[in-house]
Amino acid sequence: MEPEGTQDARGTHATPVPPPRPARAPGEMVPGVPPRPDGAAFLTWLRTPRPKAAPGVWRFGHVARPEQEPELIPSRQLLSGALIAFLVGWLVWSLLWNGYLGGWWVVPIELLLPDSWIYGQGRVGNAFVWYGYYTVIALIIMIGVGKLGRWGEVWRRFVLPRFRRPAPQAPPPPPEEDPAQWPQLRAAGADAVADRLAADAGAGLMRDIDHARIARAWASVRAGRNTLAAFGEAVRRDGAAACAHPSGDRDLPARAARHDLVTAQVRLGRTADDPRNPYAYRGAGLGIGPDVLGTSLLAVGPAGSGKTGSVVWPLAESLCLQALAGRAAVVVVGAAGAGLGPVDAYDVVIRLGHPESVYDLDLYGGASDPDEAAAVLAEGLVGDLAEPHPGADSRRSTTVLAQLLGPFRAVHGRFPSVPELRALLEGAPGPLGALRKALEDAGQDAMLRELDARERQLGHLGDAGVLLADRVALLDRPAFAPFFNTSDGPESGRPFSLRALDHPVRVRIDLPERGHADASRILARLILAQFTSSAAVREDRSLFACLVLDDATGTITPESVRAVQRLRSANAGVVLTLRTLDDAPRPLRTPLLGAIGCRMALSGLTPWDGQDFAEVWGKEWTETRDVTDRQIIAETPLGKTVHVLRKVITGNHATARAVTVRQVERERWSASELAHGVPPGHAVLSLRDVRGEHAPPLLVDLRG
Repeated sequence: MEPEGTQDARGTHATPVPPPRPARAPGEMVPGVPPRPDGAAFLTWLRTPRPKAAPGVWRFGHVARPEQEPELIPSRQLLSGALIAFLVGWLVWSLLWNGYLGGWWVVPIELLLPDSWIYGQGRVGNAFVWYGYYTVIALIIMIGVGKLGRWGEVWRRFVLPRFRRPAPQAPPPPPEEDPAQWPQLRAAGADAVADRLAADAGAGLMRDIDHARIARAWASVRAGRNTLAAFGEAVRRDGAAACAHPSGDRDLPARAARHDLVTAQVRLGRTADDPRNPYAYRGAGLGIGPDVLGTSLLAVGPAGSGKTGSVVWPLAESLCLQALAGRAAVVVVGAAGAGLGPVDAYDVVIRLGHPESVYDLDLYGGASDPDEAAAVLAEGLVGDLAEPHPGADSRRSTTVLAQLLGPFRAVHGRFPSVPELRALLEGAPGPLGALRKALEDAGQDAMLRELDARERQLGHLGDAGVLLADRVALLDRPAFAPFFNTSDGPESGRPFSLRALDHPVRVRIDLPERGHADASRILARLILAQFTSSAAVREDRSLFACLVLDDATGTITPESVRAVQRLRSANAGVVLTLRTLDDAPRPLRTPLLGAIGCRMALSGLTPWDGQDFAEVWGKEWTETRDVTDRQIIAETPLGKTVHVLRKVITGNHATARAVTVRQVERERWSASELAHGVPPGHAVLSLRDVRGEHAPPLLVDLRG
């Protein structure tokens, strides 16, 4: 029942107020107000063709171009030639019609037709025959001069586009080919499930990430990891919201880039229409997906060149969407406040050195084996001090740590915290004596031998424990006191281990760059070592695992270069950024560029950095033409007239041209071009996917 009236502020009944008049009739469209969602936009997006393309090409609605660039005649030359051809045809016809060329051109009709047809059919009949013949001759002249003047090219280039109507909307594909009807489900006999999903899509209840997530769940059913009954029950119960991410999120709070979750690509920009790019790539969108990131990516450019805003965050955003769809696990590492997305875009946010951080980082990466934990920790602590050549490693440091971690875990059932590890490395008598006594009481003879070996090395020249203790001291600061706790007491936080890469997690780790730069370098190396170790031992490799490391300064070590090479076979990859290649040891630059499949040089690169990219991109055979023009001097009035006419048609003086064609080998991009020829907001990028297909270095506009 509607109320009969309203009460004023004093509680008395006022005059009944009629309801406001509707602004529009039901279903009527209002300018500027978007219509209610009905699924049409989603269905159009889903049905847009995505043809197979070369690596790095944005496949959504892509129209392939020919491999070779067609030769286009300049517009001035084309129009002048067409006009001159028309005047020549008109002149020929006038000469024929007025008899200046004789009567030979009417001989064919007199030979082919009898005289009774030509002269004996009366005035109207004769006119029909003769004017028909004149029309044929005129058409022959027109066809001849039209071919000479390229009238067809003039029509296609200047006239036809003015009359071309927009292409009509393509009709929906047949049900067996319509992705909105889920033909793969119908082929498996799940018609009811497909009908529910198709109804939600048509009603506007399904998003692109819902489609990707359900397609991923169906792939797990096909792979035998889930049952068809459980999948069907979830879809019938929840519809487009079925098989949700553990966080319950169905999208990110906001999107900064264009994404196509059918092909798992993110659009980073547009390939420039530049002669240095292959013609098939010019003007095409630049799309990056897991098939390309599986070979890892390195972006090098100075501060302000757009590494974080144009490359790192769009890639991290795409991987977060893939994680919500159950396809990927992503770990994003950068300095606090680096612009790596809002907190709500992640499941776990670790703010190292910040007292309000909810999560903690497991210092040992979730390892239970002391030798494995020692290897990862040694790489993080002193990996940058190993000799920078391919055969170097941190084996001595690993041995020292293993001699302490093993006995400690045998006694306490856990690994030591940072203060405990520092005391053991420094050789303090109290902690070592207590550890020895506990081992003797437990009868751990093997671990006692490990501890004896460590005590014999104490104080000797070249003992790696001294250096390890100095590096651990950088983490044993008051700002890090609440972190890296290995106990199970109430004072311990919520430790996160990179062993969780078996699940579609979204993790962001903020490093304390400002006040603890050296500690941040250690933590970045440690996270990279833990990621490469955990990604290689995952049980479920169907998830694409990716580490996005914004500013990888100090993380390039011999072991990290070898580990990055092994990620390709583990369905994992890393995204690294550097301000300059000088941030990596000189002997490791070539191995690093060789281990990374995708290399990006942003604008503002130094010439010596450009030289390294030029060497790794190599050379190619190109065809060069040496043209020598010699101007022809006319001496007669007729020759001068011909030269003037030629200049009007071609726009050039009359010359005698000698062309020499040679095949030469030259650099794809020289160091000078990389340093001075890349405009602001652009980059030169080479790509290689996990199948081995590659794209040559391309000049791309990251703002397009």
